[in-house]
Amino acid sequence: MKIVITGGAGFVGSTLCLQLKSKYPSYEIVAFDNLKRRGSELNLSDFKANGISFIHGDIRNNEDVVAIGAFDVLIEASAEPSVTAGLDSDPTYVINNNLYGSINCFNACIKNKAKLIFLSTSRVYPIDTIEQANFIEETTRFSFAENQENQGISPNGISEKLSLDGARSFYGTTKLSSEMFIQEYAAFYGLKAAITRFGVIAGPRQMGKTDQGVVTLWMAKHFWNQSLKYIGYGGTGKQVRDILHVDDLVELIDLQIHQIEKFEGKIFNVGGGVENSASLFEMTAICEKISGNKIEIGSETETRPADLRMYITDNSLIEKEIGWKPKRSVEMVFTDIYHWIKNNEKELESILK
Repeated sequence: MKIVITGGAGFVGSTLCLQLKSKYPSYEIVAFDNLKRRGSELNLSDFKANGISFIHGDIRNNEDVVAIGAFDVLIEASAEPSVTAGLDSDPTYVINNNLYGSINCFNACIKNKAKLIFLSTSRVYPIDTIEQANFIEETTRFSFAENQENQGISPNGISEKLSLDGARSFYGTTKLSSEMFIQEYAAFYGLKAAITRFGVIAGPRQMGKTDQGVVTLWMAKHFWNQSLKYIGYGGTGKQVRDILHVDDLVELIDLQIHQIEKFEGKIFNVGGGVENSASLFEMTAICEKISGNKIEIGSETETRPADLRMYITDNSLIEKEIGWKPKRSVEMVFTDIYHWIKNNEKELESILK
């Protein structure tokens, strides 16, 4: 089997490349990436050492995608992942990459009669709908209240039943548009595809920064004894996200590759779930415990555009229909990131510090 992973030198892409090659040595694994994100070039030596092919290309350029040649599976993990992309500047890049680039990938799948694994996002759900949900302010976090006006929101989080009506960011809109195109390709061209709306994904190999990769950012700042800041919602750090360990994601993608019929025609929300959620305040305590360092945490009360008070994934549907659920805890995520930084301190210092 030949598996192409677009965004293959990114955080999720490189992890998929290395773990799939390790589990299936006879498979041909191809990492396709434009190396735009700083730090992605560090993965090339690992690819070479593990027999993973690398193609330097850009999904926005159809000729680059065509040049890949024949393949059996394409995992589309190449998105511009920042929710703030295009909000304070021209949105052309995020639209070209996340929509038009993805369509080039879909066409290549049709040409090669290949399966498509599409990594979508929880950000397809409208901001205002989630922001206006009833919530409870607790000592260390916000939580969804029991009584809600909108179907699809509960103390367990956001389910697939939540309405998609409303604005969500250019990032979320391009991913939702791609989902809709996949449904067209499936209906009229017979594309075999799995679509998954992932929440926050974290773990080793993520080059974290403020607008994307906050879990790695939080641990890195504690590791190097640098300051952080709680931004928005009163500046108390009570905003919450559920966190999915990248290894749990890999296990799900593995299942999708080999049993795609279970996922065709369906869309699942996937994340750490309420049991693997944490506020920024709680993340600070975890990082202090693991690193042994206590750092200065500033406060900024003003909320940033497109931010969310909380997002927690309700995994009920995929657990019921597929039997999948996350296995790794929030503390395990932070512990694994800490050891990755510690073991690669020299290489990562200029990027994460």
